[in-house]
Amino acid sequence: MPPASEPPETHQATDSAVIVAIREAEAVVASHRCRFDAAAAWGVPAHVTILYPFVEPAALTDEVVDRLREAVGAFPPFVCAFKEARWFGQDVLWLAPDPATPFRAMTEGVVRAFPAQLPYGGAFGNEVVPHLTVAETRLASSVDEVAAVEEQVLPLLPFDAPVTEALLIAGTALPDSWCVVAHLPLRA
Repeated sequence: MPPASEPPETHQATDSAVIVAIREAEAVVASHRCRFDAAAAWGVPAHVTILYPFVEPAALTDEVVDRLREAVGAFPPFVCAFKEARWFGQDVLWLAPDPATPFRAMTEGVVRAFPAQLPYGGAFGNEVVPHLTVAETRLASSVDEVAAVEEQVLPLLPFDAPVTEALLIAGTALPDSWCVVAHLPLRA
């Protein structure tokens, strides 16, 4: 893997994020995310966000990645279950991880290591709601269309997902532009 100071394609990236990819969710949500989640079109896998936005891609030096790796590595691996779908108002359909506490703790740990980086740029205050986005109604023809997605997803729940690493990713709003900059293992 190239050094973090020159990861593949981050010289063109405009954003970065720290996420936990949930591979087990792909069978449940991939087809819906392709239609109704902008991040899926960018090449971002089904995930729970730890911190977005993160450091500007041009500033992702080896030192930054090492500090991030240390912050994430302070947390033990765990297994979470996705048992229910929820909504942010009528805007976003999402799956709730259970437990959510380890995701919140990772976000807090990364923010402690990078205090200038606030979750979602501070748009939602201090409240962090760990979630896996399934569909955004702004990308659908109606709320009813996303409600139909919920009805298709519910019978596929629950499923479990082991969480053993986070990912540092970077990209743009262009299709398939996001790439993995670094794997961030949780404590061994």
